[in-house]
Amino acid sequence: MDLEFWHDKWDNSEIGFHLADVNPYLIRHWDSLNSTSNDSVFVPLCGKSKDLIWLSERAKRVIGAELSQKAVEDFFNENNLKPVITEHGPFIQYQNGNITILCGDFFQLTPADLDGCRFVYDRASLIAFPPIMRNAYVEKLNELLVNESQRLLVTLEYPQHEMCGPPFSVPLEEIRVYFSDQFDIKQLETKSILEKAQRFKDKGVTSMFEHVYVLNRKYGS
Repeated sequence: MDLEFWHDKWDNSEIGFHLADVNPYLIRHWDSLNSTSNDSVFVPLCGKSKDLIWLSERAKRVIGAELSQKAVEDFFNENNLKPVITEHGPFIQYQNGNITILCGDFFQLTPADLDGCRFVYDRASLIAFPPIMRNAYVEKLNELLVNESQRLLVTLEYPQHEMCGPPFSVPLEEIRVYFSDQFDIKQLETKSILEKAQRFKDKGVTSMFEHVYVLNRKYGS
């Protein structure tokens, strides 16, 4: 999987992963994090998610990272927001009010780009990476967020052999491998979604669950 894969998905409007509304898990579980209106939140691989708008009403600053310029431009156009567009290192920065989206390769971010971010909302990032890339994503995120306190994480779980991702299946056992050294992991919700996911049923998937976790950084980690 390379960068062109995701550019093609957006260019061809193959974005079944996009939600037209604010994610209900975010609404239900954001209060599980000890965030305040003075905090900053990072949303990796944010696409054109309306979650950014919802978070911007509850945080001092929301920073998204997105590879696709089309996705970023769609976000601002569809929400009737006029961004200030500037160059920011290897990124194109789009900003309106307290929402900033850095358009470019996630792996080129530096800790300075996310200075002050203590919270992460990951709905579709971890599950976007195949196993061969997933560990690199986890390590990069940990490197970027030196002051991170908590993370709200949404994953999928299904029989991986029944479908080639993305999205990929990431079971709890794998979550523990990636995060248990630095975080206490609390599972907040599990929901079967196959009956409402016809596109996955059509591919032969026999079961599919969404899991919601809150990761709390361990003291001294």
